[in-house]
Formats: sequence, structure tokens, C-alpha cells
Amino acid sequence: MAADLLDVHGLLFKRQQYKEADLLAKLWTKELGIVTVIAKGGMRPKSQLAAAVLPFTEGTFGILTRYKGISQLRTYKKLSQHDELFTDLDKNAYLSYLFDLADHAFSEYQKLGEYYDLLLVAFDRIVAGQDPEIITQIVQLQLLAAFGVAPQLGACVICGKEKGIFDYSIAAGGVVCSDHFRSVSRLHLSPKATALIRTLGLLPISRLGEIQIGEDLKKESRRAITQIYQATVDLNLPSLRFLNEVRGS
Repeated sequence: MAADLLDVHGLLFKRQQYKEADLLAKLWTKELGIVTVIAKGGMRPKSQLAAAVLPFTEGTFGILTRYKGISQLRTYKKLSQHDELFTDLDKNAYLSYLFDLADHAFSEYQKLGEYYDLLLVAFDRIVAGQDPEIITQIVQLQLLAAFGVAPQLGACVICGKEKGIFDYSIAAGGVVCSDHFRSVSRLHLSPKATALIRTLGLLPISRLGEIQIGEDLKKESRRAITQIYQATVDLNLPSLRFLNEVRGS
């Protein structure tokens, strides 16, 4: 297959040295999904590609690709960089985890669909200073569908009731209303934590406004989401371990 030279729009979310002077980087792109590119000579101080391969660089990347394997980064334009992320450990840890999680949900060159915007809006919101814990929980819950284990959050899994007091059942694959608390295994969450999980899992991230959630409630919903992931996806990501160290949990 002949290689095509084309522009892709997106964000560079991961990089590593390759050989003596080259870099491998992963791009989150609108056109092609996740793409690994090689930046030849990218480690050299005077490399023309050095500016394009800094972590969390947004822009338009000119790549030479065969739509499989490693593509080659050739040019770039309209770059936007976030120098503050190099010194803000909290934001860096949250963002590194989110893109690492998303990286495991998709194969390379698989179209991202609505998830392209989900991650970029999450990126913009965290960079802008919105609560990174709430943003992270939104992405975690909404990425479950990409892993093939979308939870039922809109109504009781068993009877379809939409209003009332709910809990989460991993075995049932979603929320259950109080009418069925005795008949299924459940997480025994507080009603507020279940309501928060339902809201975060269903709310389009672009519609999220400024919200104030208590730390105890955020920790309860975080623990529940951790249990859901352990039971359904079972990833062991170093980026999550690092995030947990940063946030002290």
C-alpha cells in the first residue's frame, strides 16, 4: 500500500525516546483515531520537529501513513502548547491517566467518534482549572461503553423505574431501584453517590457547568467506579497508580 501524506488534527498525549535521536509519539486524532508516529531526529536540540513532540501539544500534524503500524511525523502547524502542565503535577497526572485509559479502549486507526470530543473537552476543562476529579469520573463512566461494558444508568436494570432511590449493582450491570435491593448484590452506596454516578455517566461533558461536590461524596463515587472497573475491565495502569499517589489515595 502506498503511503499518504495527510494532515490530522488532535493532541499528542504520549512520547518516548526511540533509538538515539528519534521519538515515538501517540496522537489522539479526529481523522484516524489513535496514531503512533515516529519523529526522526526529534531528540536533537535543533530538530524542526522538537516543538511538535512536547507532551499535550495540540495542533495539526502532517503525517506520512499507510493506515497501519507506525506513521511518520513530517510537518506541523497551528500548535497550541500548555507549558503550565509541566509544573502542575495534579493536572498532568489526571490527564496522563485519562489518555492512557482511552488508549486502552481503542485500537490504533480505529475511529473515535464521540470519544474524540469527550477527551478533548475533558482536557480543556482540566487545563482551565475545573475539578479534575469530577472530569475524570465523567470520562471513566462514559468510556465504559467503549470497552464494551456500558452500564445501565438511566433506569433500574430490573424494572425500568427512572425515579426513586437507587444503588449500583455490578452483577446486574447498572443501577437498581430500592424495590430490588434485597434480590441483587449491590455496592451499598449512599443515594447521593448513586445519583452522582448516574448524572456523571449520562451528562454530555460539554454541558457540565461549575459544580461543587463535597470531598467525601467524590471519594465514595471514585471508590465505586474503581470497583466497577476492576470487575468489568480489569486494567492495571501505571498511570492510575501514579495518579493515586498524587491524590493520596
